[in-house]
Amino acid sequence: MDINSKFFSKNIATPMEPDMSFLIGTFSGPLKLGSIFFPSVVTIFLLLLSDTSIIISAHSEISIGSIINVKTRVGKEIVVAMKVAAHNFNNSSMHQTLYLHFRDSSGNPLQAAYTAEELLKENVQAIIGMETWEQAALVADVANKAEVPVVSFSSAAIKKPFASLLWPFLLQMNTNINEQIRCIAAIVHSFNWHRVIPIYEADVYGGDSGIYAALTEALQRFGVDIEYHLVLPPSSLLSDESKFIQEEVAKLLSKQSRVFIVLQASVSMAIGLFKEAKEVGLVGKDSVWIMTEGITSLLDSFDTSVISSMEGALGIKTYISEDNSPFVQFRHQFRKLFRSEYPEEDYSDVGIYALRAHDSIVFLTRAINRLRSSNNTSKALLETILKSKFSGLSGDFHFNSGELSQDSVFRIVNVVGRRYKELGFWSKKFGFSSSLVHKESTDKSIGSSMEVLANLIYWPGNLKRTPKGWCMPTEAKPMKFAVPGETSFKKFVKVQWSESSKEINYSGFCIDVFFEVLKILEESYSPPYEFVPYNGTYDNLVDHVADKTFDAVIGDVTILANRSKYVEFTQPFAESGLTMIVPVKPQADKAWMFLKPFSKGMWGMTAAILVYTVLIVWLLERRSNPEFDGPWHYQLSTALWFTSSSLFFAQREQIYNNHARVAVSVWLFVVLALSSSYTATLSSMLTAPRLEANVTDIGWLKKNNAIVGCDGSSFVKRYLENVLGFNPVNIRNISSEYNYPEEFESGRITAAFLEVPYEKAFLNHHCQGYTVAGSSGRYGGDRFGGLGFVFQKGSPIAADASQAILTLLENGRLKQLEIEWFAPTSDCLTTQSHEKTESLTWHSFWGLYLLSVGTSSLCYLVFVSHQLYEHLHEAYRNLRTKIVNMTLLFMIALEKTLSLQNPWV
Repeated sequence: MDINSKFFSKNIATPMEPDMSFLIGTFSGPLKLGSIFFPSVVTIFLLLLSDTSIIISAHSEISIGSIINVKTRVGKEIVVAMKVAAHNFNNSSMHQTLYLHFRDSSGNPLQAAYTAEELLKENVQAIIGMETWEQAALVADVANKAEVPVVSFSSAAIKKPFASLLWPFLLQMNTNINEQIRCIAAIVHSFNWHRVIPIYEADVYGGDSGIYAALTEALQRFGVDIEYHLVLPPSSLLSDESKFIQEEVAKLLSKQSRVFIVLQASVSMAIGLFKEAKEVGLVGKDSVWIMTEGITSLLDSFDTSVISSMEGALGIKTYISEDNSPFVQFRHQFRKLFRSEYPEEDYSDVGIYALRAHDSIVFLTRAINRLRSSNNTSKALLETILKSKFSGLSGDFHFNSGELSQDSVFRIVNVVGRRYKELGFWSKKFGFSSSLVHKESTDKSIGSSMEVLANLIYWPGNLKRTPKGWCMPTEAKPMKFAVPGETSFKKFVKVQWSESSKEINYSGFCIDVFFEVLKILEESYSPPYEFVPYNGTYDNLVDHVADKTFDAVIGDVTILANRSKYVEFTQPFAESGLTMIVPVKPQADKAWMFLKPFSKGMWGMTAAILVYTVLIVWLLERRSNPEFDGPWHYQLSTALWFTSSSLFFAQREQIYNNHARVAVSVWLFVVLALSSSYTATLSSMLTAPRLEANVTDIGWLKKNNAIVGCDGSSFVKRYLENVLGFNPVNIRNISSEYNYPEEFESGRITAAFLEVPYEKAFLNHHCQGYTVAGSSGRYGGDRFGGLGFVFQKGSPIAADASQAILTLLENGRLKQLEIEWFAPTSDCLTTQSHEKTESLTWHSFWGLYLLSVGTSSLCYLVFVSHQLYEHLHEAYRNLRTKIVNMTLLFMIALEKTLSLQNPWV
């Protein structure tokens, strides 16, 4: 039987001629002519009166309208799939007949709305179709009034529950667009692309179904910026589509980002876009193209010449399970009918839209069958659909607030040559994987990053590494790296014209660091560049990177929060913080210098240990030593002298108690260590130059309106005014490091504020007359982000340079450069060896103190234990003697008593 044998349609836009032979039926036994002739006449009569095909049946009818743009590939797949579903239903159902009413929207939303009104007049129970959101929205408005369910094959990125509130009868039979956007955002984040350019074709009303806003929100979660977005008008409104695309694609050449995300586009617009991008070189090395399912699902139907212009592009498409018998049967039916109706199409396989269309017919007919005859209304039909769960060729699904709810799994595909290959899968639950995942796993081929699939990707231009996604420089158009031309400290950056070579020479610590970074970058790529000297403030330099005048700044730029908003900094290659430099003067002689070797805590701890040792010696010696005779205060003074004299090793008194000898021996060891340390420290303090800062407090400078100096071209001047509260009139601009000594000597400034790297460079050459002072010292609270190179926001080279700087830190090369450029002079090396000697603290001797206290305490405990033992032993002997004596007396008395009682004995 032909596939159309039990398919019925009214006013079909794509004509079909169903086989009507089964309307007459077959009968067994002898037949009369009248019995056959009469029904045939009636049937022919009714067919002549009607402009539609009708089945004569005593059973119920299901009437469904369909609004499709039959001129598109998607529309053709939907029509064929619905016809196959209707054929299967009518062949299997004995009590119902399905009628499909096809209408052609021609891609016009107003035409779709008008057609919906016409279908509602024919009392259809539901409307299916509308591949675009603008059509679906207008049809849903019309259907809301009639309370008829509308099933759309488009979806919008509209947050719940707004869509269901605006269009309560609308069912979106398509993959949630937000899931696709999450997948795309995960791909972008996986490869650390920081800037993207979305491209989409707007609808006839200029809208985008909310897909652009959804992409923006998803990318913001990963810190990805949108540099520019290209909006294309509907192709139907363009008189010269090719010329318009050419003009718009040319605008992309001036943008830095090379990560293009095609969100939505018609077939003709997508083909024209990729062809033009290929011609101008945007589908080449370091470029990235990512497509949503709307385009990827049609790759199979594209001509090979079109596919070749998309080589290297990534796309996502919904995963379809093909290893089940219902799908195999449906594919066979679909291919057969598709080839017969559209012989001009080369590709006739099943797509996701065909599966959605088939499943729409299936779940609508099932929902209608579940309704009771007493409550067979459109509203009841909608409630039944929303409460039910369905299983179809596209998987298990149900509707939540009108949106398709399904555990979506996307295939990641990669266009290679004239075809495409499937790389792996992505799902919201498991992330990326090389094979289909059904449960949690520790497999390394599964993860949130697409790097698990990176080795399988064919990138545009056959690039062997991950594209930078950035407009990489060329020899014809190298990167412009600005270099500060006027710096205060030439050892960091120095720009000088060379008469011999007739060119500008660039040198300094920062330049050498940059060259070392380049050596590491050249292992993977070598970006062409040129240095451009710039005479201006550092803030102006940063602004020119932000406005893309320069690609980067190579110099001693401090990383600050307000600058990081507009540019991208590398990892710092030098620490940064604010220090106060002041002149030094000879320290005045002090009468109590002899107390300086020990800190106050050290003196107190030593005195406490001394007193404790005196007490222990007195307790141990007071009974056995004749020197301790007399009143208790005399005994304590003797013990004090006895112990104190040991500090100077002048003790001559004899010790009688063995326990005291042990305690004193340990104490003498402590005394030896303390006296040696004291002598060494005091000698160092007396022989080293004793210098002290003229000013030690920022508060004093502000209170006395003292003049301070700083580099006016840096941010330090602003920091002194806004944060530290200095009066602007008291801040003097000093443009060169060589001017600071002169300014100090002339008395024009009292203190100078420098960042830590500059302070080190200054003191390495002017160490004898200046020092760091105040709470803003090197380890004070005024800290900043460090010195780093500046790149444009989102530049991938910034990330690579940061990684290179970390490598230089780890392998010690950065430390070597610091030594080469900032090694102190020979005079400063001598000065550094005689730096101020600090007082000793008790923390350095707590082990000795603990040993002394512990030994003394142990000796006393042993002594007390021994005394207690002797006392108990003596008491025991006395008690035993008394018992023996009493026993003898008792025996004598007893003997006398017995002799008196018995005189004969």
